[in-house]
Amino acid sequence: MPQSPFADLPPAADALREAKRALRLRILAARDATPPEFRAEASAAIGTAVARRDDFAAAATVLLTLPFGSEWDSLPLLLAALKRGQIVALPRVDTATRALELCWLTEPSRDVLPGYRGIPEPRPHCALIAPDAIDWVLVPGVAFDLAGRRLGYGGGYYDRLLPQLRSGVPRIAAAYEMQRVDRVPAAPHDVLVQALVTESGTFPMPE
Repeated sequence: MPQSPFADLPPAADALREAKRALRLRILAARDATPPEFRAEASAAIGTAVARRDDFAAAATVLLTLPFGSEWDSLPLLLAALKRGQIVALPRVDTATRALELCWLTEPSRDVLPGYRGIPEPRPHCALIAPDAIDWVLVPGVAFDLAGRRLGYGGGYYDRLLPQLRSGVPRIAAAYEMQRVDRVPAAPHDVLVQALVTESGTFPMPE
């Protein structure tokens, strides 16, 4: 019996999955090992750079995240957006659908609690916001390269969310410089980010 032309697809998918897993483990271990003093200083630089972006300042409704584990601290950026009068959406994992619900956040101290895997998420009383209402999105991730490729945490939640946003909505990533790598292993369908902000500067991606 002749071999199927698709016989090599599962091994290729397995190889990609393993490459992503290995990079994820390496970067997370390195990030977790960074001292708190570095993370605080770098977070301040990253948040200031994001807040000064013209596309962020012009957005009426922004989709942000709050820090989990050793991620950079985005809380000051979120508070600055609220102070400006921007509508802030925060994602919440729906484990039944494996999708992200976007929720309207007005007061972090009241509206947020540890949720899926301990990630800070909106409480149930927060109103839902439709993906097509988002004007600007902060895309989280473990590693990024200068082609716009992103390595997430492995759940695929943002890969499913980002295509639901309106065309032209800025997709901006922010991370420590040590999370920038030469190449992120990616599939052709993976959604790219348009810029990466680190404590070292801002890196626009090729269109």
